[in-house]
Formats: sequence, structure tokens, C-alpha cells
Amino acid sequence: MIISQIMEKMIAFSEGDIHDIDHFIRVWTYAKTIGELEGIEYEIQNCLEIAAIVHDIACPLCRKKYGNTNGKLQEKEGAQIVREFLSEFELSAEQIDRISYLVGHHHTYSNIDGMDYQILIEADYIANASENGYSRSNVESFMHKIMKTGSGKRILEAVFSL
Repeated sequence: MIISQIMEKMIAFSEGDIHDIDHFIRVWTYAKTIGELEGIEYEIQNCLEIAAIVHDIACPLCRKKYGNTNGKLQEKEGAQIVREFLSEFELSAEQIDRISYLVGHHHTYSNIDGMDYQILIEADYIANASENGYSRSNVESFMHKIMKTGSGKRILEAVFSL
């Protein structure tokens, strides 16, 4: 139930920006699917799904403040915004800390610490690559260098006919 409530609030937060809404729904779908196929623990899956929904929460602010949604700017601004956004939900301090960490690192591909982080990176990449028409060589490079989950690799291969 909490996932649906957060989803509803995030849709409203997006103020009708269909691209943003479609993107986070796509990332959430990939993250949920990969996490379930990888068999991660319930609590980790829950934080992963929430992080996937709110991972780009800083985009509206970044557009206004910087004129773009550069990934590093999203990471810089997003961690605090998500803390405030999630404060009304029944989440523990540890859950909010982890979700905030994930949002604050979702464009950082080094020192990935945890399956939730790995899966969020993979899910966001699959969505971004399909939305932005990444080249086949970029997709293959990401798969070989960054992806770690078997299900993420299979999904990427299926989406891009690799």
C-alpha cells in the first residue's frame, strides 16, 4: 500500500510532466522486476521500489535552478528533497536514510554497495537508454562493465535485441 501512496504523491509532485512520470514508472517497473527475479529480501526490495519511484525527484528543481537535469545535479539536490517528501510516510529512519542515499547516488557507477543500488542503476540505465536512443556500443559497454544481475542483463538484451 505504501508504494501506491508514494506513487500517487510522486505523480502529483511531477505537476503533469508526462516525461518525468513515464520515466519513473518505467524505472520502477524495471527495478521491481529485476529485484523480484533476483530474489532480494523484502525490506531491500521495498526501499529499492521507493527509491526507483523518487530517484529523479530533483528534476523539476534542477530545471528551474540550473536549466538542466544533469545527473550530478540531481544527486546533489535530490537526497534532501526526498527526505522531506517521504517524511509523511511510515518509514523508519534507516529506510529514509537508505532511500536518500540511493537517490543521491543513482548516477554514480562506482563503489556500488548493495543490490538495491545495483538494481536501481541498472533499471535507470535501461529506461534512459531506451528513451534517449543510446547506441548499441554504449548499451553493450554498460552491460559488460556495470551490470551485475543476471535478470538485468537478460532484460537489457531483450529490450535492445542484443
